[in-house]
Amino acid sequence: MKITSFVITLTVATALVAFAQEGTVEDVKHGAKKAGETVKDGLETAGEKTKETAETVGEKTKETAKTVGRKTKETAQTVGEKTKETAKTVHRKSKRALNKAKAETSEQQSTNQTPNTPSPTDR
Repeated sequence: MKITSFVITLTVATALVAFAQEGTVEDVKHGAKKAGETVKDGLETAGEKTKETAETVGEKTKETAKTVGRKTKETAQTVGEKTKETAKTVHRKSKRALNKAKAETSEQQSTNQTPNTPSPTDR
């Protein structure tokens, strides 16, 4: 009887250890599953945040490009207007100087005119 009860006790103890190990394995599996879900959720959140950031950067870049384009166009128009004004001024001053030079030349020619016909003493 002692041997039978020893065998029964040993069998029960072994069974309890086996059940305990299975429970531990299940706990480990469950913990790993939870950890995997947490990592997955974290990656999804990071992906969403990255996407939102990329969209924001894209919008800001587009706005900046529009602003730069507008400012460049305004600057080009201003430079064009100034160039046109300068050209008009130069043209007006050149024309004025040319007319003045013509007037001076005409004046000199009229005062320095010598007769084309020879004088009787030149013969």
